Amino acid sequence: MSKFLQSGRRRDICAILAGESLQAQALKSRLESHYDTRIEPKSFYGALDALESAGFVETETEGIHDVYQLTEAGEHRLREHIDWLLETVDHEHHTQ
Repeated sequence: MSKFLQSGRRRDICAILAGESLQAQALKSRLESHYDTRIEPKSFYGALDALESAGFVETETEGIHDVYQLTEAGEHRLREHIDWLLETVDHEHHTQ
């Protein structure tokens, strides 16, 4: 797995962006809602920038706003992680 998806926050950002595009503030609000806590902007934008630098997230400008979306590579890595989770959980379930 890419080191850029070893971070839970980065994986969660990818999960939120799967299938939709969001402005940064809407994305941050959804993540804060999921965690039930405030996220420092520096930390949030650092995770978003790392994902964009790795090619997993891209930015498009819509009007005056930047909108973030998952790239094909980001979708692929997210699917790999989901498959791994399902296999791991299924394996643990069958070994008990």
